[in-house]
Amino acid sequence: MRIAYVCADLGIPVFGKKGCSIHVQEVIRALEKQGSEVELLATRIGGTPPIDLANIIVHKLPYIPKVEIEVREKIALGINEDLRLNLQGLGNIDLIYERYSLWSYSAMEFAQKRGIPGILEVNSPLIKEQIKYRGLIDVDSAEMVASRVFEAAAAVIAVSEEVKTYLIKYVDAEKIYVIPNGVNPDRFSNLNVAAESEDFTVGFVGTFKPWHGLSILTEAFAQLHQKVPQSRLLIVGDGPERENIQAELSVLGLDDCIEFTGAVNPDQVPQFLAKMNVAVAPYPAQSDFYFSPLKVYEYMAAGLPVVVSKIGQLVDLIEPEVNGIFCPPGDAIALAEALEKLWRSPSLRHSLGQAARQKVIKNHTWNDVAQQILHIAGLYGDLKL
Repeated sequence: MRIAYVCADLGIPVFGKKGCSIHVQEVIRALEKQGSEVELLATRIGGTPPIDLANIIVHKLPYIPKVEIEVREKIALGINEDLRLNLQGLGNIDLIYERYSLWSYSAMEFAQKRGIPGILEVNSPLIKEQIKYRGLIDVDSAEMVASRVFEAAAAVIAVSEEVKTYLIKYVDAEKIYVIPNGVNPDRFSNLNVAAESEDFTVGFVGTFKPWHGLSILTEAFAQLHQKVPQSRLLIVGDGPERENIQAELSVLGLDDCIEFTGAVNPDQVPQFLAKMNVAVAPYPAQSDFYFSPLKVYEYMAAGLPVVVSKIGQLVDLIEPEVNGIFCPPGDAIALAEALEKLWRSPSLRHSLGQAARQKVIKNHTWNDVAQQILHIAGLYGDLKL
């Protein structure tokens, strides 16, 4: 089967280091493992492909310069014709799979006109997100694009029930399928979680966005360190909150027990997870938590005990005291107490980590995701799967 994978999102460097980059790579990788031939159409390539994706045929969509927001939006909207012509040049394809972006609609309309399945993956309510965090000038055009692309798509994949709820104002519920994120077990197959030692390392992986709750982690770790002086904090990644977090930790006198790795390649993440004794996802309270947190799936695949906020999709993923520990969102005291509990009990850390790994390997792999995608495609087209 020939699949065109489309990613016209300006903020996603396909072969970059972000979580969204890993997501794109893993879906492509999993579709190929199912025997499909995938060609990529993308606005931002973001670097050199990993070795196992080096043979992917890449069609580069026009570059969008860093100019005023209003001008960028117009340029991005204009790329739809370039995308259509690129798809036309591919010849016979069996499926178009697109990661929803603010300004792209022509791929799903192309699939609709050709009579082939067009599947649109939606990871967040992008219009709301763009207005809140980045700035959006032409809201009407963004809404127009959303209406067009959701209407044209044969099926829409939401990564969480919360995203599905958002989509229902645009799309009939019958054509929305909820498929959470997954893991690639091969990345973590030879991983040994940190050996027992005097140090107790708390870890976090992410892009340091405001909604990741790093200030909560900072406060909790300061409390933990008072009781457990041998505790350390390993923060993997980079992002806009880094300067603030470093300043907070410095004021608290914790510089000597913190390590910031900076942005790392996806293939380096497992080696940093192996240095952790426990991993955290300390999300603050949010009324519209729509994420399918990739970091938590990867923590669990690495066999790490996890402490996460009791919020959104995590409520379904984590079984309290079985494969992880919950804290109330935004509660630094509860987070510190949970971390101290895990420090005191290596046996609990081990049992939680093993159960966590078993859960995601059994139920949440990218191969499972790819199989569901292809099954959905088969419902809307005459495909030989």
